[in-house]
Amino acid sequence: MTSIPLVDLGAQHAAVADEVAEGWQEVLAQTAFIGGPQIAAFEREYAEFIGVSYCAGMANGTDAIEIALRALGVGHGDECILPANTFIATAEAVSRAGATPVLVDCADDETYLIDVKAVEAAVTPRTAAIIPVHLYGQAAPVEQLLPLAQRIGAWVVEDAAQAHGARRNGMGAGALGHAAATSFYPGKNLGAYGDAGAALTSSADLAARMRMIRDHGSPAKYQHEMLGVNSRLDTLQAVVLSAKLRRLTIWNTARRAAAARYDELLSGCDAVVRPRTLDGNEPVWHLYVVRVPDRDRVLKELHAAGIGAGIHYPVPIHLTAAFAGLGYLPGAFPVAERTAQELLSLPLFPEITAAQQERVVSVLVSSL
Repeated sequence: MTSIPLVDLGAQHAAVADEVAEGWQEVLAQTAFIGGPQIAAFEREYAEFIGVSYCAGMANGTDAIEIALRALGVGHGDECILPANTFIATAEAVSRAGATPVLVDCADDETYLIDVKAVEAAVTPRTAAIIPVHLYGQAAPVEQLLPLAQRIGAWVVEDAAQAHGARRNGMGAGALGHAAATSFYPGKNLGAYGDAGAALTSSADLAARMRMIRDHGSPAKYQHEMLGVNSRLDTLQAVVLSAKLRRLTIWNTARRAAAARYDELLSGCDAVVRPRTLDGNEPVWHLYVVRVPDRDRVLKELHAAGIGAGIHYPVPIHLTAAFAGLGYLPGAFPVAERTAQELLSLPLFPEITAAQQERVVSVLVSSL
């Protein structure tokens, strides 16, 4: 029995292997391992792709959020509002910047995106930033948060790690707020061959501060204007990302087709709650997330059949041991908590075949 992975990185590598090998040989010949010209080239390409003026490559997506916040002046004594249903890195970055994460619930149990009304209710005089997370491949309604942020004097910093190429009302995810951060973790729609990330903005001053912070607070060698970190994008990773970026639109189109196929295959199964696309969104389907009863048993049956399904995410931020100190109790965010027990991510990657999807659905339905 041939297994079906959640993500097939091997198939993706095959498409870029020759170009990456050639690019890496050039880097090796130049010995430009740190700060090589390939980094500036990728930053220009990705900024243009998203629709912003500046992209600053980082070592990873977590650093990118932290550095964006720090560059905006967010730190000790401040609060940042973010959804409880996200990867822990979003909250970690806030804490690392010295601020306090303030969590809110999902708006509904079909898109799982941040609840705008809950954000409004969570605002305090200490609110310095709102961090909407573009989840599973579709954008949060940032345009509904911007007037609130302007009214209270806060920043909107997008977590765009799951939405490379997604659009909302015609604008790119990552170009909707004051700044954005993204991850190029290998399993993302645009993934490196290791950890990598970037911060995005159309503000020249903010871009300059983010670049200084990522490089020991330094605008020039041995000139240190502020306390920074070491979070530079490797030149070898920039080569990989440029090669993949040239194919990303085609890959995202294939993901959309696969998601539509899942929608069709699951249309007659009432026990499976399919994802809903928020009006105005053009998602890129980083993940195809359904909800099913008795999820853990269903997941075991899928794994036993060689199907690499996953869970994103099994524990909301406030129920993790790492953030127990925030003081939230079980029941604080009912939508996030309820869906965390039911969410199931089905295999989805650009190269997935109709036959593979039919098998996934067949096993899924038979396990319900």
